[in-house]
Amino acid sequence: MTANGSIRQLGSIGKRAAALAFSAALWLHSSAVAQAAADERPNFVVIMADDLGYSDIGAYGGEIETPNLDRLAASGLQFTNFYNSSRCSPSRANLLTGRYAHRVGMGENGGSMSLEVRTVAEELRDARYRTAMVGKWHLTRATPLKDPAEHLKWINHQAYFDRDFGDRNTYPAARGFETHYGIVWGVSSYFDPFSLVEGFEPVRTVPKDFYLTDALSDRAVSDIEKLARDDQPFFLYLAYTAPHWPLHAPESAIAKYRGRYDGGWEKLQQERYARQVKLGLIDPKVTPETSLTGDWAPHPAKPWAELSPAERAHQSEKMAVHAAMIDVMDAGIGRVIDALERTGKFENTVIVFVSDNGASPETMDGEGYQPGYDRHSKTRDGRKIHYGAQQPTLGSDTSMAGIGPYWANAANTPWRYWKAEAYDGGIHTPMLVSWPKGMKRKAGARVDTLGHVMDIAPTFYELANVKPRTSGQPPIDGVSLAPVLAGKQVSRSEPLFFEHEGSRAVILGDWKLVARAPGPRSEVYAPWSLYNLKQDRSETRDMIAREPKRAAKLIKLWNEWSTEVKARQRREPT
Repeated sequence: MTANGSIRQLGSIGKRAAALAFSAALWLHSSAVAQAAADERPNFVVIMADDLGYSDIGAYGGEIETPNLDRLAASGLQFTNFYNSSRCSPSRANLLTGRYAHRVGMGENGGSMSLEVRTVAEELRDARYRTAMVGKWHLTRATPLKDPAEHLKWINHQAYFDRDFGDRNTYPAARGFETHYGIVWGVSSYFDPFSLVEGFEPVRTVPKDFYLTDALSDRAVSDIEKLARDDQPFFLYLAYTAPHWPLHAPESAIAKYRGRYDGGWEKLQQERYARQVKLGLIDPKVTPETSLTGDWAPHPAKPWAELSPAERAHQSEKMAVHAAMIDVMDAGIGRVIDALERTGKFENTVIVFVSDNGASPETMDGEGYQPGYDRHSKTRDGRKIHYGAQQPTLGSDTSMAGIGPYWANAANTPWRYWKAEAYDGGIHTPMLVSWPKGMKRKAGARVDTLGHVMDIAPTFYELANVKPRTSGQPPIDGVSLAPVLAGKQVSRSEPLFFEHEGSRAVILGDWKLVARAPGPRSEVYAPWSLYNLKQDRSETRDMIAREPKRAAKLIKLWNEWSTEVKARQRREPT
C-alpha cells in the first residue's frame, strides 16, 4: 500500500471513528435528556402510623392537635373509604408488595415476608430511585432465646448486645432499602427500644433524652436532606411506632392533654361523632351512631359512670398519653414536611399517610401480657416494668399499658370494634395524599373511592413509569389510584377480601359480609353477618337472614379467594 493509500485509509478510519464518536455522544446526550426527564418523576414519602384510631386526627373528627396532618388533608386529598388488613405485619406486607398478605407469607402476624416476592423498594431502586426506610419493620420473624431468663436479659439490654434480631436476609436493608434506621421487631420501649438497628447492625445504646418517635422524625429529616442533594428521585418509607402500646410519651406532651378525657369514653365517642357530622365526613342517616351498650359492645360493657374516681383518673390518664403520642408524631411529620419544602422537593413529592390498623383494644392486663417474647421486664438499669391495671408510672419508661377496648372503640368512631377485626373499626384507615405538582383535584377534596393499602405500590409504579417484574411473582392484587389523583374514577373489578386469624370479610359493591375473630382458644369460625353499606355504613343492622342468596354468593367468593391465597383455614361450623 502506498503512503497516500495509507493516509487515505487512516483518514477513512478517522472519519468512521469520528462518526462513531458523534453517534456515541448523541446517544449519551439522548440518554442524559431521557434521564433528566426520568428524574422529573415524583418522589414518594409513605408515612404509616401504628394502631391509630380512625378519628384520632383532627381531619377525621378528633380533638387531638394534629395541625400538620390536618394541613395535608386541607391541601391534598382525604380518602374516606380506605382499608388496611387490621394488623401490623399484614398491612405492611400489603404496602410493600401490592399484594394480599397471604400471597407473601404474611397472613399471620410477626413472621418473615417471602424473599421471593419483590418489594416496591426493590422495584423503584432498580428504576434509579434512591430508597430509605425509617422506623418499624415487623416483617422479620422474631428469634427468641430458648432460655426464658436469658431471653429477658437480651430484651432488657443486659446481655447479647450483638445478637441479630432475626435472619438478616429479611431485614429492610436486604429488601431494597439502601438505608434503614429503626426497629426490626414489632414492639419496643419508646425510651430505650429493643431491636433498634442501623442497617444490619444493632444500635447498642441511645442518648439519655431519647424518645423513639422524635428519633425517627429526626432521622427522616436527615435522610431527606441527603436524598435531596441527588439528581435521582427518592422513596422514603417512614413507619412510626406511635401510638402502639406501650403508652409512652414525654411528660411535657402528656401534660398538654391531662384532664381532657375526664368525661369518659362515651362522651369522647359522642363528641367525635358530632364533629364528623359537622365536618361532613359522615351522614347520620347512612352512618348511625353506635354506643358501648349494644349487644355488639365490648363484653362486659363498662359504662364510665360505674368506674370509681380512682379508675376514672387512671383511664383518663391513659387516653392522655395516647393523645400525647399522636401529638408528638404529628409534630415530627411537620418537620418532615418542612424538610421537603426547605430542599425544594415538596411540590413534586407524593406524600401518603395511612395507619396499619385501627386503635388497639389491648390493655396489657391479665393473662398473656407479661414479660417475655417482645416485652421486657426491667429497664437497662434494672428498674421493674409495671404490667397490669396498677400503673404508678403510666407514660414513663417503667410502664407497660395499652388503652383497652373502650377507648379504642371511641378512637375508631364511627366504626365498630378495633385492631385485628374485619369490622371497620379494625380495617378502616385514614388516608391522606399530598402532591401539589401532580394532583388535578381541588385541594382538600374528599375521595370516596374504595381503596386498600395494597393499592399504594401499583400507584407508585404508574406514577414512576415502572413496570414491576412479573416472572416468578404472584399477581399484584392492588390497583393504581393514579387516575384518582388526576380527578378520574377508579372502579375495582374484583371484591376486596380480608382475613386475619379468623376475622374475615368481603366487600362487593354496597355489601359487606363480615365475621369477628374467634376466641383465642377456639378453632371454629364465628358466624357471618351481612350489611348494606349504602344504608348502614356503621354495620349495625345484620341483613343475613333477609338476604340468604346474596350472603351465600359472598361466602362462596370468600372461600374461593381464601383457598387461592392459602389463607389460614379454620373449621367452618356446620
